[in-house]
Amino acid sequence: MVKAKQVCGVDPVPRYIMSDQSAPNYELIIEELHNQGNSQVGSSYFYIKKGDDWCSLCRIVYGGGKVFFHEVVDHDKHGISEDDIDHAIMHGTALTKLPDHYFISPHIEMKLHTLISYK
Repeated sequence: MVKAKQVCGVDPVPRYIMSDQSAPNYELIIEELHNQGNSQVGSSYFYIKKGDDWCSLCRIVYGGGKVFFHEVVDHDKHGISEDDIDHAIMHGTALTKLPDHYFISPHIEMKLHTLISYK
């Protein structure tokens, strides 16, 4: 495995690990996200992972039968508030095969489409 280099005295953060340090079950996540329309924005699939006292917006870039990239997204930089994420969890739909995984809401999808279209 390739090691990340230290830049300006700061160790890089492994963004492919979830907040609770578990490895995502990519096959189940992709299967469910692929079957649900509003989870794909551009070439990325988005979902929300919920822990006991945290929630993370996650992005997967998938193609050719494999995951190319997975990250925990800094939702503030995408104009998505904690309230948006909480609302998506409270009023949204959970991924049926994975506990504590949720589809993004239409509101979050709209914000992501606007941002990605703008870039």
